[in-house]
Amino acid sequence: MAENKIITRVLASVQQLDAQTWNALLACQPTPTPFMRHEYLAAMEQSGSASAQTGWACRVITVWDGDELLAACPVYLKSHSYGEYVFDWAWARAYQQHGLPYYPKAIVAVPFTPVPGTRLLARSQPLRMALVQALQQWAEDEQLSSLHLLFGDAHDLQACHAAGWMQRSTVQFHWTNGQRANEPVAMGQAFLDFDDFLASLQQEKRKKIRQERRKVREAGVRFKSLQGKEITASDWAFFYRCYERTYLEHGNPPYLTPEFFTAMSESMPENWVMFIAERDGRPIACSLIAVSADQPPFSALNHSEIISNQASAAINNKVAYGRYWGALERVDSLHFEACYYQPIAWCIANGYGRFEGGAQGEHKMARALLPMETPSAHWVAHPAFADAIARFLEREGEGMADYLQMLQAHSPLRQTREPQP
Repeated sequence: MAENKIITRVLASVQQLDAQTWNALLACQPTPTPFMRHEYLAAMEQSGSASAQTGWACRVITVWDGDELLAACPVYLKSHSYGEYVFDWAWARAYQQHGLPYYPKAIVAVPFTPVPGTRLLARSQPLRMALVQALQQWAEDEQLSSLHLLFGDAHDLQACHAAGWMQRSTVQFHWTNGQRANEPVAMGQAFLDFDDFLASLQQEKRKKIRQERRKVREAGVRFKSLQGKEITASDWAFFYRCYERTYLEHGNPPYLTPEFFTAMSESMPENWVMFIAERDGRPIACSLIAVSADQPPFSALNHSEIISNQASAAINNKVAYGRYWGALERVDSLHFEACYYQPIAWCIANGYGRFEGGAQGEHKMARALLPMETPSAHWVAHPAFADAIARFLEREGEGMADYLQMLQAHSPLRQTREPQP
């Protein structure tokens, strides 16, 4: 019997692949997220949010052994740099000034979703490296200016580095359940409640958070949280009004269509938690977070399990992701309550180990979301521009290291010698 030959295929859509096959490959990755699920990527396409018309023409690079899918990743042909959160506008301007086209380029990313995690789905590291080689060959065949892998994990970056791609870093702010002082989280030391979390902060930060929360309460605002099928169609519709309002207030139409969120409510309801702010019986604001949904609920763990190593590991593997928010009425400190304090309280109550606050925002540090380096990898076709960008990235990297060091020096966490409140 002849041996099967490993081949590469380029598909025009993730919808050309079976959802179960794709999700099974995702499940065995080092750092899977809900945003790489087949349902999420397909909804981006089907809803018209990420399409050729909006400047996101999808391709899927796949590696096969016969009928077995060994590796795959989504890649998008881009005619602009919007919705990426790793900024290369200066590179595009430099190309233009030299009479060269920067667009189309291609990115390996989840559209509009700056969440770190596996981008190169592969059954082994050698296959991940083969996928990078297939990506680069495809980009060369398409005569693209460049190829960018955004918010990948360490295994992705290692494969890209082996292929000679350039590395770049940005900063995000993440909250960790049980993080006390600038030291590793001890096993079994998740926060007991929100007050226990506040006790981990410096007195000034505790005071500020309590003041902000009090302002919201005294304004007559109360919150309710809903997850999965608890979120009704009318709740989703209200959320979209808030989400759309936020974008329009900044002079831009929203990236995502109502049809995208309808698809999420139908195909991935368990991955969403909604916080609705009400005043005088009326909803006035809303925030939406995504959650990993592959771990047992915290409520199923008894107290002895919570303090065991096994339970602590389960808690630490559960991640929540801050995504969207909007308000129809203005209330002082409402944004902080809806986007940080409500999700953090929910994470503590439900045993989630990490809450990722999304791209940018030094103000998040005052709410105990600490700086984290988030890497990307870049291949540039033009040798002279590749050399110039490499020198730029070297200087930028030195500045980023200094910036991270500066942020870490201003940690909001209480030092161990500071007295308890």
